[in-house]
Amino acid sequence: MASSSGSNNRQFNGVKVFSATMAQERDQLGEKITQWLAVHPGVEIVDKIVTQSSDEAFHCLAITLFYNDPK
Repeated sequence: MASSSGSNNRQFNGVKVFSATMAQERDQLGEKITQWLAVHPGVEIVDKIVTQSSDEAFHCLAITLFYNDPK
C-alpha cells in the first residue's frame, strides 16, 4: 500500500485515526496520540493527515496516522 496523500511514497501496513468533536477532547488529542505511540514502540509513522471539519454545531478534528508495523 502507498499513502493516499500523494506527498509520500513510503509503504505502510496500518492506519490509526484519532478524532474528537468536543473542545476538551480536541485539546487532548496530542496526549492520546503520544500514549498510543508509547504502547506501540515499534511503529514507524510514515505519513499523516490532519483534517478539520465543522457545521453549525460541531467542530471535528481528525488526525490520521499511516504507519509501518514490523510485527
